Amino acid sequence: MAQAEAISSDVRMAGANQLAHGPTDTLIQPHNERPAAVWSSGGDSYDAISRQIATALEHCVARLDPRPGEHILDLATGTGWTSRLVAGRGAEVVGADIADDLLAAATDRALQEGLAIKYQIGDAEKLPFDDGSFDGIISTFGVMFASRPEAAAAELARVCKRSGRIALATWLPDSSVFKMFLVMRAFMPTPPTPAPPSPFEWGNKDRVRTLLSRDFDLQFEEGVATYFGGDGTAAWDAFVTGYGPTKALAKNLEENRRRELRDAFIAFHDEYRTELGISVPRQYLITLGKRK
Repeated sequence: MAQAEAISSDVRMAGANQLAHGPTDTLIQPHNERPAAVWSSGGDSYDAISRQIATALEHCVARLDPRPGEHILDLATGTGWTSRLVAGRGAEVVGADIADDLLAAATDRALQEGLAIKYQIGDAEKLPFDDGSFDGIISTFGVMFASRPEAAAAELARVCKRSGRIALATWLPDSSVFKMFLVMRAFMPTPPTPAPPSPFEWGNKDRVRTLLSRDFDLQFEEGVATYFGGDGTAAWDAFVTGYGPTKALAKNLEENRRRELRDAFIAFHDEYRTELGISVPRQYLITLGKRK
């Protein structure tokens, strides 16, 4: 687990020279300003990353089963792919994230589709919502990256109504996404000691029970989302453009190390070559919870 624990600081360390900015800073806790800048760096291009996991996002929305008129929070909404799916089912949706550039992209895309979704800055560890504000909360590969998981878990319980629901999609701790982060890990600064908890622990059922079972009755289901691409180079181009941790890491490396990262990233994805391109299975966990 030493490698897994080291990844917990990857998002912060990847953008070691970047800082969040703008008037929304006061809504983000100081220790989350750097992760906010890292994730924000993907901008609208992050939507292409979401497209490659669209089946997992649809899976999570289906298990939440949002209904017309329900008040739903999409936590760590990114460019809003999941929030648009939920709004399409007739629910009233709020999308919250720490990354202001992602929220700007989400707002534009919702407007283009004629969806009335409210987007706002929201730190998962200290949400700007009243107790019991939502009938349901969904987070697709988002809340798992919160710096302080116990605080994020407590906030999920606080803002969810009694008998309300949560649905989470999180990467398994032995998934190909975890292995991709290990590739990047070799190019990041040494994490602090002791290392913070790994975000991939949210893919471990026992860990999720520890975090959430006091407040929620939990059920689980696993799934696989397949990333299709032309080759490893195409994967690199997509991630270095739209995926904040990869983009920020590459930007902060010296030229030779950046080239080494690129080569390692491409080689990893080319391990999944088929006759048609690359086909990378990404294993994930769906957690469905009912508020006690």
